[in-house]
Amino acid sequence: MRNVFWTLALSEIPAGSAAGFLQDVTGAEANKESPWSSCNKNVVGRCKLWMIVTSIFLGFIIVIIVGLCLAGVSYVDEDENEILELSSNKTFLVTLKIPEECVAEEDLSHLLTKRLTDVYGTSPSLSRYFTSAEVVDFSGENATVTYHLQFGVPSDDESFMKYMMSEELVLGILLQDFHDQNIPGCENLGLDPASLLLDE
Repeated sequence: MRNVFWTLALSEIPAGSAAGFLQDVTGAEANKESPWSSCNKNVVGRCKLWMIVTSIFLGFIIVIIVGLCLAGVSYVDEDENEILELSSNKTFLVTLKIPEECVAEEDLSHLLTKRLTDVYGTSPSLSRYFTSAEVVDFSGENATVTYHLQFGVPSDDESFMKYMMSEELVLGILLQDFHDQNIPGCENLGLDPASLLLDE
């Protein structure tokens, strides 16, 4: 297509001026620069413009990454290190009905005491407040065991008592643990929500 254009253009120009026209056209094309040629010009010494722009961009990325790393390392969660004044006690009585296959289990009360201590001692929401779990009554005849759960709580904080020390939360944590892990030889223990009773 380009050759056809040049052929048509040259056929209309007189022979003497055709050579001059060709020199002008080829000279204009030679002087035409690439749009990226300005990036290859030396700016400082042997550094080209594209090298400087790339270095600045990489420098910003490195500064951002280092800043994020330092912020992550130096961040301290204030709630985690907060020292609470737990001036009052909150007590719950947990009564657990023992299934028939578990009644003959030796040392069941000790296993359950350890289990309750572990459950509330490692709970993300209640471990800071949990004090103790003690057997109050173990009746093989009624197939029930009653535990005394004690929590240290801040005094005069109604919202804390309503949300953090609610019966639903305390019982829900225990029910979830029984569903997650069974005691060997006593798999049905605590699986029925009606088998757990919680009183204040």
